[in-house]
Amino acid sequence: MLLEFNRFSFPVFRKEIQRLSALALPILLAQVAQVGIGFVDTVMAGGAGKEDLAAVALGGSAFATIYITFIGIMTALNPLIAQSNGAGKYAEVGEMGRQGIWFGLCLGVFGMLLMWAVIVPFQYWLDLSDKVESMMADYMIFTSLAMPAAMIHRALHGYASSLNRPRVIMLVSFAAFLLNIPLNYAFVYGKFGFPELGGAGCGVATALVFWFSAAALWLYVAKQRYFRPFGLTERFSKPDKAAFGQLWKLGAPIGLSYFLEASAFSFIVFLVARLGEDYVAAQQVVISLTGIIYMIPQSVGSAATVRVGFSLGRREFVRARYISGVAVVLGLILAVITALALVSLRFPLAGMYTDDAAVLNIAAGVLLLAALFQLADATQCIASYSLRGYKITKVPMVIHAVAFWGCGLLPGYWLAYYFGMGLNGFWTALVVSLTIAAVALVWCLEICSKSVAQSFKAV
Repeated sequence: MLLEFNRFSFPVFRKEIQRLSALALPILLAQVAQVGIGFVDTVMAGGAGKEDLAAVALGGSAFATIYITFIGIMTALNPLIAQSNGAGKYAEVGEMGRQGIWFGLCLGVFGMLLMWAVIVPFQYWLDLSDKVESMMADYMIFTSLAMPAAMIHRALHGYASSLNRPRVIMLVSFAAFLLNIPLNYAFVYGKFGFPELGGAGCGVATALVFWFSAAALWLYVAKQRYFRPFGLTERFSKPDKAAFGQLWKLGAPIGLSYFLEASAFSFIVFLVARLGEDYVAAQQVVISLTGIIYMIPQSVGSAATVRVGFSLGRREFVRARYISGVAVVLGLILAVITALALVSLRFPLAGMYTDDAAVLNIAAGVLLLAALFQLADATQCIASYSLRGYKITKVPMVIHAVAFWGCGLLPGYWLAYYFGMGLNGFWTALVVSLTIAAVALVWCLEICSKSVAQSFKAV
């Protein structure tokens, strides 16, 4: 049967749901805290003026694109550490953790330099006031300093979550969220003796918060007794070319998948601009809501990567297949709940963002399609994360590229402008494309997981 659903009883199913939920919930709450940091930045910058808000929005989009892509690359740590932990190779876990920190540092420094490199081209391409462009440049310089810390934090994030300790990540994320509020207040408005930097002050706060998060997570891992058997901090290791190659081979396709998904939605905003400001605003409302909801299957998927990797490390191949299936079912159950919430509460939810009647009506209509979108999106997300537990990343990358761009963006443009469906055309194509991706990824998960189990039986 598909993903071994006939192998285990309902009590086993319920127990696995509980284990996945116990891992996923702290990860979800940590993501909520990180979204809260961005919300505080927006509010503080907006309070300083519309030029400050525009500068933060533009500079933040550059930072977010690089950051999200690099997070995908760093995700390669999770299956590597989880499998070594499942196999009882504790020394290997510690060594991979050290190499992950080195890799994250190198990736972060590259991201910092990349942020610096795009400042002048951005200023040349944009046609905005000198104040906005100058403040955007300052903001990007400050936030670029956060990139090394962000990737070190992500390495420690992968280390702790893969060893079944996601709660500390949640606590550090909420501490960072709380710290971000007074730091923004101080540097944006020039309080407590600090210089008044306007929107650029959000960049200073971001850098300080990321360095705090990396240091706090490092201290916890170093001092917590639970992590001592793995020996992360017991000795020093030099950067290892082979380990870097292993991380890059697994992580690069994941990073590209993240980039393809994020860029497709960003590109739709530009294509929708021809329809008018109301449609652009409505698209932003729907994207914001669905982006928040996406954290739910993403958290379940992260938990699935760890649980699948751990089971594979213990050579429990049938169990790993079953866990993948349970994770997909859990995601579908949660997607049905969120879809029903979007349908029944679409006007109040959209009303949180705007009181413009035209924008509200457009957004509420699109949210009906976004509700249907949840089922396919949750399935494809969790299936791709489960495949990462098997260290399979290239096939999901190809599926995402074909789905988001070949079956989503291009047909969406065709439906929007040649069939007169407008914004609904893009979302209709997204529903179809994500359904294709979900079916393809579940089929791939079934075939690949069965192949792994059979190959080890034959050995």
